[in-house]
Amino acid sequence: MTKIENREQYEWAVARVEHLLPLVDDETPRTDPSSIELELLSNLVADYSEENFSIGKPTLADVIKMRMAELGITQSKLAEILGLSPSRISDYITGKSEPTLKVARDLSIKLDIAPAVVLGV
Repeated sequence: MTKIENREQYEWAVARVEHLLPLVDDETPRTDPSSIELELLSNLVADYSEENFSIGKPTLADVIKMRMAELGITQSKLAEILGLSPSRISDYITGKSEPTLKVARDLSIKLDIAPAVVLGV
């Protein structure tokens, strides 16, 4: 098997990986048949999962909304924190516009969001 083609093969491979996991540990030689099979199947399962179940990278709007929920703040409160209008915050949250570098810096610092996430890198 060079690639998992369907859900049935995927479920079989996952079950097999779960069976092999207790048989292999850090002390198991890499030449051990169970170790080899576990590595191969794990890679196939990971490839299929990434292709079929990937949720993608969150947008800045998603991250801002999540952070607002975590902090329990509204769009109006975020506007106040950043010194912006509520309509500008709405533009960021709906994805209609992206923040300037200054606003991106403030979002990163004041909401404790990683700069790479704010800048989309």
